[in-house]
Amino acid sequence: MKTLVTYGTYTDGRLAGVLALRGNHISLFFVREEVQGHGIGRALFQYAAARAGRPMTVHSSPYAVEIYRRLGFVPTAEEQVEDGIRYTPMRLA
Repeated sequence: MKTLVTYGTYTDGRLAGVLALRGNHISLFFVREEVQGHGIGRALFQYAAARAGRPMTVHSSPYAVEIYRRLGFVPTAEEQVEDGIRYTPMRLA
């Protein structure tokens, strides 16, 4: 946890989203369900990306691959399973 740089954003006094980086790798990225689709995640990502090194990378869950594609990421390999966790390695194009 000491190596993570964490960014958060609030709406109406409540945490709306959080993104954490370890170097240039996205370690976690969540937006509260009721505020998804309002650009909060994209704004949070853009803020963090402006401060991160390049190239940015992520191990995307199967659910989030399309979300990362919309942010400009491309897969660097097929879906993988490690310790029972499915993910697709991706980098920002």
